[in-house]
Amino acid sequence: MKLADLEIFVVAPPAPGWGGRYWIVPKLTTACGISGYGEVYASAIGPEAMRAVIADVFERNMAGTDPAEIELMSRRVWGSGFTGRPDPTVWGAFAGLEIACWDILGKALDKPVWAITGGRLNDRLRAYTYLYPDDGMGDGFWTSPDLQAQVAADRVAEGWTALKFDPAGPYTIFGGHQPARSDIALSAEMCRAIRAAVGDRADLLFGTHGQFTAAGAIRLARAIAPHDPLWFEEPVPPGDPHALAEVARATHIPVAAGERLCGLSEFATLLRLGGASILQPALGRLGGLSEGRKLAALAQGFGAQIAPHLYCGPVEFAASVQLGTTIPNLLMVEAIESPFHHALGGGPRVEAGFVRAPDAPGLGIAFEEDLARAHPYAGDGLHLEMSEAPCDYAEGNAFTGGVRD
Repeated sequence: MKLADLEIFVVAPPAPGWGGRYWIVPKLTTACGISGYGEVYASAIGPEAMRAVIADVFERNMAGTDPAEIELMSRRVWGSGFTGRPDPTVWGAFAGLEIACWDILGKALDKPVWAITGGRLNDRLRAYTYLYPDDGMGDGFWTSPDLQAQVAADRVAEGWTALKFDPAGPYTIFGGHQPARSDIALSAEMCRAIRAAVGDRADLLFGTHGQFTAAGAIRLARAIAPHDPLWFEEPVPPGDPHALAEVARATHIPVAAGERLCGLSEFATLLRLGGASILQPALGRLGGLSEGRKLAALAQGFGAQIAPHLYCGPVEFAASVQLGTTIPNLLMVEAIESPFHHALGGGPRVEAGFVRAPDAPGLGIAFEEDLARAHPYAGDGLHLEMSEAPCDYAEGNAFTGGVRD
């Protein structure tokens, strides 16, 4: 087999758009006609520019190569342009293409990806969900402990055993900063209300987005600690692993991080410093499934667990499930259970808080190309964008769960 053709889908999910403004799905086809799909996560340039990057990475490093030669292709990309270090845009482009190679290989062998990357270790994977507002709740949901507690109770009734929420806002270009005292108080009250609503039936996953200085994150950790969250997610900017280690040393809440890290080396630094005991790779940025397995092995040596991150489309979710099926130190996988995800990907889905390893060949998806073409992205925004307003210490802040336009 040789890789021959590339097609790129940029899909805009309909409102409310959970998972970002658009999802970038490259499709690779071999000269013998086998196709596979991947997903590129959250590039820092617009989708048209990203199309050019993905095409360049493919033509320069992958076209005409056997899709089984993943390690060779990855080393070409890692060293391209005399870099030899993580480049989120180029390495992210390769990540999506690498996932597509595994989809091809599984289909060629008529086996699921997990069967050719280590075998099925976990038949039933625990999943978690972000707390999203029910219809009619409006933007007030994001700063309402009562409404979030109501939704949390509903999700637990459906079988979910882990719930993520982020009341600590804002998600701003001015991070890290000290949190507003009102945001600390809201965070503690949100934890109290949700814990009261779900009791011991679910873990609380306290999310942030790299907003704070180490000192500010430690203040926040003290306030939420009485409610025993399972993790404190990315409390400081992702480029400061020393600050993350400082937070980890100062709180008994397990620190989770990694959705914005790229390549094995950035995670290795985090582990060496003791910055996180729960790693959250986004496979469409990390480098793909091979890099995911390497990371899981590295984390195992440090006693750390893996909880793959998801804030994009169904192809990356399918890849997370394939990885999670094979590794001994899986904690859980993030899921977005929306009708459009299911309609577009046709892959694994969560039932009563768990997802089963699929038996279909490749990634186990049935990507609907016609639906993807019917929902092209036509805007000029990025997949996710930070606010340009700094923290508001007078009127309060709200993080509204990602884009919805």
